[in-house]
Formats: sequence, C-alpha cells, structure tokens
Amino acid sequence: MTTPARKLLVAAAMAFSFAATGAQAAGHAASAIGYSRDAQRVLTQARAAVGGAGWNMLRGWHETGRQGGVAYESWFDPLRYGMRIETHEAAGVHVHGYNGAGEWEILPGGEVHGGDGLPTAAEARTTAFLTVYGFFYPGRFDARGGYLGVRQAQGRAFDVVEVKPYGGKARELWFDRRTHLLARIVDRSGARPVTVQLSDYRRIGPVQVAMRFTVDGGDPAGARARQVETLTFQPADRDIFGLPRP
Repeated sequence: MTTPARKLLVAAAMAFSFAATGAQAAGHAASAIGYSRDAQRVLTQARAAVGGAGWNMLRGWHETGRQGGVAYESWFDPLRYGMRIETHEAAGVHVHGYNGAGEWEILPGGEVHGGDGLPTAAEARTTAFLTVYGFFYPGRFDARGGYLGVRQAQGRAFDVVEVKPYGGKARELWFDRRTHLLARIVDRSGARPVTVQLSDYRRIGPVQVAMRFTVDGGDPAGARARQVETLTFQPADRDIFGLPRP
C-alpha cells in the first residue's frame, strides 16, 4: 500500500472512531435525560390503558369535589405548569396557586403570601405535575424517571417507577401489572412514607382517570380522602394561576 493511500486509510479510521465515540456519548447523554428505557416502557403501557393518544387532546383541567369533607374547586394546566385550588373552609375561601415560577396563597381572612414567603414551591410544582398525569408527557414537563422494579402489596404486583419533575419532588408511581393503572403514589421524602391510593377510575372524555384519592401515612389522625365529583378539560385563562394584581 502506498504512503498516500495508507494516510487516507488512517484518516478514515480516525474519523470513524471519533464519530462512533461521539454517537456513544450522545447515547449516554440521551439516556441521562428523561426516563430510562424500562421506566418509559411502563409509562407507555399505562398511558395506553387509560386513553393513549387521547391525552394529547387535553387543553385544561377543572375539577370540583370534597377533601376530608371540605368542598374544593381546582384548575390545572396540562400543557405547562399551572395550579389554582380554592378550598371552601369554615372561615372562608382559601386560595392556593402556582404559575410555574412562583407559588402564592390567599387566606380566608384576605392575608396574602407569595414569592419567597412560601417554602413549599417544590411541593406545589409536584402537585401540578402529578394531577394532570404529567409523567405521560416525556418532553413537556422536563421530568426524570427510573424503573425501581416489581413490588408486591396486598396480593398484587406493581411495576414501580420513580419520577421527579425538574424543580419538584421525587415520587414513586406504582402501576398494577395486570391492568397497568396507577394505583399508588408514594412520597418517601419525610420521616415516614406517605401513600396516596388511587381508585374509582372513570372514563371522562377521551381518557380514563382516578376519581378517588386516599392519603395514608402523613396525618396522625389517620387516612383522609379526596373525592372528585366533576371533571372537565376546558382550558383556563393563565392569569388565574398567578397572584392577582392589587
């Protein structure tokens, strides 16, 4: 082989090596972003079980119901972070909001808290994400997730995925291996785990969602439940997620 030909061969080999290394690095970077392959498999099965492509049709989220016997009305945004919850307490209406950047609340007496005065913005972000099943949208809420394996509870087997929205809190999502429905959400960030049991799944428009949520583990008084009574998917004005201007 002539020297020029050998040089061309070496150059081509080096170029291929650099390209392969670059592709491998890109592959590692891609796997570090979003959900792991096994986590995505479980979430894809779960999404298909409760509406599949129907989740792409949602543009808003408005529900009413009762939590612990107290009436509430709430709005969420399934397209980007947004939450507004109005709880009708004995003393009046308590309003809690989050617009993706800041959290705020208006107490029944009219006292307003917002900005740095609330240390629970990550919790609000997580609630806004979980309520609209944000884990079904891989690129929409910038979440990360991994597969934790199979767990057994109450005679049932679950695929467990840990998901964490950017700027939010990590949660375990337990999907029934037989039905692929989300059955539990577990928060292990505190001194003891807090478990939310999801049940009463119903078809609402193009999707199927849980209408009853029973929280156990975080309240010394025992389990407490939230029952959704009405749910519609009309989009809300984004202004309702921000603290009202004076």
